[in-house]
Amino acid sequence: MLLLFTYLTLGRHFGLSFLPQLRRITLLPLLGIMLLFISCKEDPKAEVEEVQSAVDSLETVVERFPMKKVFWGDTHHHTAISGDAFGGGTRLSPEDSYRIALGETVNSNLGDPVTLRRPLDFLCITDHAEGFGVFIEIDKGNPVLMTDSIARRWNELLKGGEEEAKQLAVEIPYALANNKLPEPVTNPETAVPLMRASWQEFTATAEKYNQPGKFTAFISYEWTSVPTGNNMHRNIIFRDDKDKADQIIPFSALQSEDPEKLWEFLASYEQKTGGRALAIPHNGNISGGLMFAPKTMSGEPLSREYAEARSRWEPLFEVAQIKGASETHPALSTDDEFADFGILGWDNGNLTLDILETADQRKYQHARQAYLNGLQYQEELGANPFKFGLVGASDTHTAIPHHDEDAFWGKHTTNEPGVKERAIEVVKKFNGVTRYGYGYTSAGYTAVYAEANTRADLWDGMKRKEAYGTSGTRIELRVFGGFEYTEDDLNSLLEAGYQKGVPMGGELQDSGDDSPVTLMIHAKKDPQWANLDRIQVIKGWMEDGKPMEKVYDVGWSGDRKLNADGKLPPVGSTVNLEEASFENTIGAPELMTVWTDPDFNPAQPSFYYIRVLEIPSPTWILYDKVKNNLQDLPSEAPLVQQERAWSSPIWYHPEDQ
Repeated sequence: MLLLFTYLTLGRHFGLSFLPQLRRITLLPLLGIMLLFISCKEDPKAEVEEVQSAVDSLETVVERFPMKKVFWGDTHHHTAISGDAFGGGTRLSPEDSYRIALGETVNSNLGDPVTLRRPLDFLCITDHAEGFGVFIEIDKGNPVLMTDSIARRWNELLKGGEEEAKQLAVEIPYALANNKLPEPVTNPETAVPLMRASWQEFTATAEKYNQPGKFTAFISYEWTSVPTGNNMHRNIIFRDDKDKADQIIPFSALQSEDPEKLWEFLASYEQKTGGRALAIPHNGNISGGLMFAPKTMSGEPLSREYAEARSRWEPLFEVAQIKGASETHPALSTDDEFADFGILGWDNGNLTLDILETADQRKYQHARQAYLNGLQYQEELGANPFKFGLVGASDTHTAIPHHDEDAFWGKHTTNEPGVKERAIEVVKKFNGVTRYGYGYTSAGYTAVYAEANTRADLWDGMKRKEAYGTSGTRIELRVFGGFEYTEDDLNSLLEAGYQKGVPMGGELQDSGDDSPVTLMIHAKKDPQWANLDRIQVIKGWMEDGKPMEKVYDVGWSGDRKLNADGKLPPVGSTVNLEEASFENTIGAPELMTVWTDPDFNPAQPSFYYIRVLEIPSPTWILYDKVKNNLQDLPSEAPLVQQERAWSSPIWYHPEDQ
């Protein structure tokens, strides 16, 4: 016992990083010695319990990384608890999702085995607050719910097949957007008891699978505001455990569709429990111009109080997911040759297609334009409502975590891999517009820099915006901003990065001597995917009261040279369209650079974020085309793409800000 006590005490006192390895190497022989020792004792049972307690404490040892490590996960994920997922045929539970995320094999909703090539480090299951778990009760024929005709209709549709599932996948979002949900689902007297039971069952499952140091199961949900079909959804991520989260039930859009009311709820949660929470908006691209609108939901101009509240509660924005990307648009960023990524089929209307997209709406739907408008608000209000970082996610409704193009598990069960013609399925047809399956992109990733894989550490990384998003690839990206970086600092990137500047998500104040902003950037390829094409800096700034933007190519593979117009020639392509394959014979496995802003003006507020592009590779649609011998794909269906990563910005403020 003395040996084990010494082992534990030294490790805890000094924070020894070798403890996990030491545990694996020495624990079994050590236990053998202790058991022999115990057999000589008068009360061996008490001694065994003491040893077991000590061994259990070993499992709480969490390896820490002082210079922070990147952790990969999904911040937007739905299971059978969500009404539209259940109605569309999903029967996998949160427990199934966690098991898949941990690397276990689980059968999909259609019976096919699912195993991730690479387990996740963390998962946020974000089932819809609106009727949280209630649809399961509709399926059971709960008598309280069967008093409503809509609920009875849905109960009958749930007994049907694929066509009925597709019908439900359309009807449920429409009912939510148009306030036509079954009355017992919106009546607090009937809905609250059902939701509370479902919520507490979910939080218990999250506690069961949360393994500090190995895997983080966040307690989270989605607030699904869809006024007139405009996507205003937010994912709510708690820093806390079950004891705090169980003191509330999720605040839903049935209570209010106004984000300001959501922020009030989050403030009351923190005040009541002493916990912490944040919100991540998503799909500005189908928000009908509301996501970053110049007015509040109540029609008031944005105020300093609004800007400060939004900046506090919404430190991140989901830039990419299955329903496309929301970075920018070719009509907004006319000089950006890569601005068209993830917009096919999503730039024609809002979520439900009740409102078709206009040029004016488009100005308030994308992250880059919001960043530019935020600089203007900073000058006018003294606060920036759009000072958010970027993450990626899935928004899968199959309960299957997935990110790889050659293993795309679909948005709903109706487009899992077993559905051979899922690429050309009609996803939505309304108002003269049709959305097809090939408009779906594969799921994005959230990458977070943190000292350890725990709820607290990862949440803190998200809160400080030391996080970034990808389109589904695991590009490892480091970005630091300052005024003093040199090429020599690349040899000690982490030490110099943190000592001489700020990481992504940080802010820089005027240096006082007019020194230009300098960025230190390091990108490494996904070890299981494509080489890197280039690193780009996207800069936005205010000039004479007007927002400006520019894309700089700052690091690239090969011996290419910038053209006279400052553009870098394409990297080329190795994609074989007949075989759905590519080769890493072009591009680079790693790119790093120190870049100094050549157009810096110390009087101009500005932001900088990094975009890293891979060489071209096949989309999930091309893999399906080859695998299923699809002959009738339309020419607009994207077969090849350049996957990418987007860093959170670094903001520069002049001295007078």
